[in-house]
Amino acid sequence: QVQLVESGGGLVQAGGSLRLSCAASGRTFNSYTMGWFRQAPGKEREFVAAIKWRVGSTNYADSVKGRFTISRDNAKNTMYLQMNSLKPEDTAVYYCAARPGSLYFTLFEYEYDSWGQGTQVTVSS
Repeated sequence: QVQLVESGGGLVQAGGSLRLSCAASGRTFNSYTMGWFRQAPGKEREFVAAIKWRVGSTNYADSVKGRFTISRDNAKNTMYLQMNSLKPEDTAVYYCAARPGSLYFTLFEYEYDSWGQGTQVTVSS
């Protein structure tokens, strides 16, 4: 059973940076795609970024492209989201997620079958 545990959230001023981590366990992830989603108050959960675990190719939402970087450390089974130039509109609970398969990227959360508990990111203006 896949287990995902996020960490690294917090309060930061606009323009600042945070790095989120997602520790994954329960299996090997070479055939998986891992992703980050976020949910702001009163809004639906939305795709942020994804990475194909084995090859490391990445995909980003337009709203974070150029500011956020997704990466993974195979040896530590950990995925990261480096967030720079943060804006108040980035405030949300951030979730990591995993889905078997790596043939394509998807924005749809229903295609991910394992989720972490979420970590709060708050960006003050």
